[in-house]
Amino acid sequence: MILEDTICAISTPPGTGAIAVIRIAGPEAISISEKLFRPASRHKKLSEQRAQTIHYGSISDGQKEIDEVVLSLFRAPHSFTGDDIVEISCHGAIYIQQKILNLLIDNGARMAKPGEFTQRAFLNGKMDLSQAEAVADLIAARSESARRVALKQMKGGFSNQLINLRAKLLEFTSLIELELDFSEEDVEFADRSQLINLVNEIDRVLKKLIDSFSLGNAIKNGIPVAIVGHTNAGKSTLLNALLQEERAIVSDVHGTTRDVIEDVMNIEGITFRFIDTAGIRETIDKVESMGIALTYNKIKQASVVVLIMDARDEDKKIHKAVSDVKNHMNSGHQQLIVVINKTDLVSPDTIKKRFSEESFRELTGADAIVPLSAKHHTNLDHLVRELLKTVDTGAIDNDEVVVTNARHYEALKNARDGIIRTRQGLETGISGDFIAQDIREVLHYLGEITGQISTDEVLGNIFKNFCIGK
Repeated sequence: MILEDTICAISTPPGTGAIAVIRIAGPEAISISEKLFRPASRHKKLSEQRAQTIHYGSISDGQKEIDEVVLSLFRAPHSFTGDDIVEISCHGAIYIQQKILNLLIDNGARMAKPGEFTQRAFLNGKMDLSQAEAVADLIAARSESARRVALKQMKGGFSNQLINLRAKLLEFTSLIELELDFSEEDVEFADRSQLINLVNEIDRVLKKLIDSFSLGNAIKNGIPVAIVGHTNAGKSTLLNALLQEERAIVSDVHGTTRDVIEDVMNIEGITFRFIDTAGIRETIDKVESMGIALTYNKIKQASVVVLIMDARDEDKKIHKAVSDVKNHMNSGHQQLIVVINKTDLVSPDTIKKRFSEESFRELTGADAIVPLSAKHHTNLDHLVRELLKTVDTGAIDNDEVVVTNARHYEALKNARDGIIRTRQGLETGISGDFIAQDIREVLHYLGEITGQISTDEVLGNIFKNFCIGK
């Protein structure tokens, strides 16, 4: 990054709209804008105006007026990037946007790279790296829970925890390394019992953050829910009923769904990613067999598996299907909901007698049993409640830090490995230089998250995924 450059970009989404915002940041942002801006009130030049002010006027190419605009002025260091920033709000015609952008470039600015404004904010110390990444998460948030988690991280909730941990570790490692300078005199500056207590405290915090990733990842990307079952059990009908649209083809013909169909739905601030799969049965059809293989693969990947059965199926068939699905589930964290569909074709007494939730759940080992009619949308609200139960939103409701970023998750795991080695070393009484090395490793991985330790390659990989203009 050459921070002496002045950069510009369109910050609003591409296309035609009522207005568009063009952002300019850098040491020449104000002087370049001043060349093009004709204020309606000519009392002061733009360079003489106070910071955090808004000005009405026009953008001109020489004597030719391009558009009427509103210009916002921010001065360093009190701006998003820490640079001087000018934001031009113009009419949203694509021609006008491009014309103003070209004028800025002709007068000394250059096009910003993806995420370059936020990267400058990081490099100028306006935010740390985890906060910068939260900016992208906030922009991409598709649900209330994703917004809340990203906003908390952007405001420094995650960073503050890590900074506090690093500060405590730095104090102890400096004392241990001081001991090494006096090794011949056998002096002990760092209280080993206090250090063990600190290591245990940090281990608890790291474990809690690591465990939160399963929730955070689901919130960020949507909770994958695989809808599986035999052919003609009503999987596609259930998907359409949940989404309230004809998303999947419904037919009496067996084996209609041969590929995986996915769609998302927001339920009370949580995004669920529903996956309609091919019906499970024995077949000699090569294409259908490939679809069934995909079904088993999706079962392994899903957080929640919804097994849909026909209410007219015999108990033996249902139990065999449950057993088959559970054999393909690969994690104790996965939830299994058995849906008994087509209850409209069976008497209510039969449904109540056969599928009373507690006894049938114990018999099958499912987490929940939901009798319903997908065709008539009967009892769908029961299934929705069961889906919401699979998500432990306690951490979000209590405003706790939730890890959503795979890079942070990996660094936290590496840091915890170092903490565990540190504790083992203290308990076995190994020399201080080995303990200091383990603590330095923990500090390194915690610093990777906040950007206190970073490389150009890491920064490049992070910011290349941002949109241009942010």
